[in-house]
Amino acid sequence: MSKHILIVDDDDLMRRSLAFNLEQAGYRVGAAESAEDAMIYAEHDTPDLALLDIGLPGKDGLEALNLLKRKFAIPIIFVTGRRRKLDEVVGLELGADDYITKPFDMDILLAHIKAVLRRSQPTRSGPLPEQTVTIVGDITIDPIAHTVTLSDQLIDLSPREFDLLNVLVVHANQVISVEELLRQVWGVEFIGEPQVVYVHIRWLREKIETDPNNPIRIITVRGVGYKFVPRGENV
Repeated sequence: MSKHILIVDDDDLMRRSLAFNLEQAGYRVGAAESAEDAMIYAEHDTPDLALLDIGLPGKDGLEALNLLKRKFAIPIIFVTGRRRKLDEVVGLELGADDYITKPFDMDILLAHIKAVLRRSQPTRSGPLPEQTVTIVGDITIDPIAHTVTLSDQLIDLSPREFDLLNVLVVHANQVISVEELLRQVWGVEFIGEPQVVYVHIRWLREKIETDPNNPIRIITVRGVGYKFVPRGENV
């Protein structure tokens, strides 16, 4: 069965052009010109993925992202004419699965769509790998409960922050390159977008470092990457 994609964009020409190209590529396509229309559409015919513009009338794309993710748990790609990195980073922090900036090559968008759809599909080819609680120093990470505690205090992390910290902690005292962090946490499609890692490292430091400007846990190794240095108990 063809995957179902919802285009949410207030530009009628963009909606029609995207719909035509996606249908030519074999997708089933729906369209909405606002966040409100997208919610109504998804209620009746939930898509497999949404292409979401940030600059929407009424509720903007960031609000629409929150609504669609919370109610329908579908993967979302931001398709936006804005070039401000802040929009892209905030969108990813709120849960967008990818972003692409207008103008774009249709082949590149199709590649992003395929990659996000592939990542969003659970694999059932064998037993799930064993997930164990990781305790390094005074940090405990439970991947099943999706919780992090620091000195027995629960730390509130976004999904990306959690995944990033988990990779760093599991490889404590090892330097991990930015490219490898992108590959493991965001996927190979994000190779070449190091600012996403930089921003999330800063946010992590604000949550687990006593002095984020002088970190002692997440250390920058200039020209190489980052490493997690355990502190406290069990070091």
